[in-house]
Amino acid sequence: MSHESKKTTNHEEIRRWVEERGGWPATVKGTAAREDEAGILRIRFTEGGDTLERISWEAFFDKFEEQKLAFLYQEKTQSGEVSRFFKLVRRD
Repeated sequence: MSHESKKTTNHEEIRRWVEERGGWPATVKGTAAREDEAGILRIRFTEGGDTLERISWEAFFDKFEEQKLAFLYQEKTQSGEVSRFFKLVRRD
């Protein structure tokens, strides 16, 4: 079923899903250990707010791999609409 959650570590699949929904990679400001790396990862879909900072896909995936994360997501809601449901989870 299309509303069931899927889990992936494929960078192109993640990027496609996010960009199709108008999103981009971000980090929580002030959470990076060093200035040249991302801190806590997020995906942002709207402008505004001051706690998130847009980052490059390269920086996002560097941290994604370092933290051994996976991307849990849905393509569609139960009613068939495009879903924005996702979570960054630990790989198991």
